[in-house]
Amino acid sequence: MKTFIVPHDFSPVADRALQHAVVTAKFLHAQVYVLHVVAKQKDIASAEKKLAKHIAPFGDATTIIPRVRIGSIFEDIGEFAAEHHAELIFMGTHGAHGWQHVTGSHALKVVTSSSVPFIIVQERELKEAGYRDIVVPLDLQKETKQKLAIVADLATYFNSRVHVITPEETDDFLRHKANTNIQFARKFFTERKIEMALKTVGSQDFNEEIVKYAEETNADLIAIMNLNKNSLFGTLLANHEQYIINNEAKIPTLIVNPLDVPYGQSVLFS
Repeated sequence: MKTFIVPHDFSPVADRALQHAVVTAKFLHAQVYVLHVVAKQKDIASAEKKLAKHIAPFGDATTIIPRVRIGSIFEDIGEFAAEHHAELIFMGTHGAHGWQHVTGSHALKVVTSSSVPFIIVQERELKEAGYRDIVVPLDLQKETKQKLAIVADLATYFNSRVHVITPEETDDFLRHKANTNIQFARKFFTERKIEMALKTVGSQDFNEEIVKYAEETNADLIAIMNLNKNSLFGTLLANHEQYIINNEAKIPTLIVNPLDVPYGQSVLFS
């Protein structure tokens, strides 16, 4: 059985992340672990009662397993995900200000050091049909191909449309490289019988074009690759990733960290 994890701090956005996880779990036949971390043993009983109240509204929609642990949420998410072989982690955020103020730099480091993809959720509720329209920015970095497999998995379960957006390149060499990546994506999704649309936009203000395109297509998810994995907070996730995560349309963001793949092996997930 597939496993999802929702770190929960009893906030409304954590409830929203749980809602996304539950809807997704119903399609993927997954179980959802809801994790709350306390500092001391004496806090466990109270936290368990609070967690039960936040889980109760979801009834019997899917298997939801509450867990309260002693430790640090920023250190325990990765360990917990490894213990339970998690496929996805759903985390709520309050937007640009809240991301830094509420979750902070430690949470960012959790996201960027994780081998498990994160779906970062703002206040926007996920429709019962799930992630039906997914926007996928495609640039010239070879690592960005790695997210295609995860997007394809979601698209297969939700019968989604994938909207690929790529910057227009004026240099002949870069344009050829971009076209090669586009053809790769088209072939990849076609082989899996996934509908794919393509839009090419000016390379200037590409971040804004991504969000604009996501709004135009009424997207339910934007999938990005974190290419600043080893940066420190401040440059971590850089302007591109932070702009997408905190987009004003409040569209959830799938964040995939690149895997270190030995030379000669496929860049795609198995």
